This record gives sequence, structure tokens and C-alpha cells, in this order.
Amino acid sequence: MSGHFEPVPGGGARVPLDEVEIAILRSLAVQLLELIGPGDEPAKGEDPLAALFRDGPSEPPSDPALARLFPDAYSNADEELRAASAEFRRFTENDLRTRKREDALAVVRNLDALAVVDGAGAVLELTRDDSRRWLGALNDLRLTIGTRLEVSDEDGGEELYRLPDSDPRKPMVMAYLWLGALQETLVETLLG
Repeated sequence: MSGHFEPVPGGGARVPLDEVEIAILRSLAVQLLELIGPGDEPAKGEDPLAALFRDGPSEPPSDPALARLFPDAYSNADEELRAASAEFRRFTENDLRTRKREDALAVVRNLDALAVVDGAGAVLELTRDDSRRWLGALNDLRLTIGTRLEVSDEDGGEELYRLPDSDPRKPMVMAYLWLGALQETLVETLLG
């Protein structure tokens, strides 16, 4: 897994991907979609505008990965901040879920549109807008995998670099590191 993003004229990015990389990225994006959950469709006959302004949840998710993707806005140190955090979540989480879902769907759709020739892989070309969606999805995938691996801000997951090949977490660690490299080169491409 060695592909890295490069700039394309017009502000987009491209990356060569082999069939395995395409399958891994697609599988991870689909799993992210399943984790985030389906969008709320307006009930039959419901005003779509009213559905757009429907209140979201006020409690943080119990799944640690979802809690990382949808964190509290404020520290839960005291009752006043917990109430403010719940209020903020109620008005923002639905939109944030929608954006994260759209980012992951963009990854799946871009990958599905690739034409793989004789098992040789393909070159994925992204517009500037698609590149932003990919950045969001790559970030969400890394946050999710990092949470599952229990990577913390303090240790940076340094011990994960030294896992023996026999460790069952090794494939997830390799995906985590690869996604980080993709994310880094995409950021550099878009900033350059």
C-alpha cells in the first residue's frame, strides 16, 4: 500500500490504488456508514422543511467510536456545562451525522466509479469538493479505528508500531497507519 495523493489541475487530487486498496477503502467506508446509521427520512406527508429542523439527540452516544465522532461540545465537569453540551448536541448532531454520512458515501461512489483494468488497479481522480469529502471520511475512519485500538492523544499509539505480526490487531493497525498516510498526502496536495 504505497499510493499517495498528488495534485491535479483545477485543485483536485489523484491517487493510484490497486484492487486490494480499493476493496479495503470501500469496505471501511461502508462500515463507517453502518456505524453512523441511516439518515432520518421525513415521514410520509411530513413537511421536509420541518424535518430539516427536527431536534437531534441530547445525550452522547454510548459507543466509544461514535462518541469520538460526535463529541460533547463542552467538558462535562459541571451540571451547567453538561446542559449546554446537551443543548448544542440537540441542534447540531443531525447535521453532523448527515455530513459524515455524505462524506463516506462520496468515498464509496468514487471508488465504485473506478474502472479497474485487468486487476492492475486504477487512478482515482477527485475534484476539489470530492477531495474535501475524502478528507472528512479519512479523518472519521482514523478516529473510529484509533478509538477501537484505544489510541490516546497522550501516547500517540507508539506501541502499535511494534506489534508482532501474530497480534490480531495488526491488520487494523496497518489500515490506521495507511489511512493516516493517505490523509497526510491529501492535505499536503490541497494546501500545496
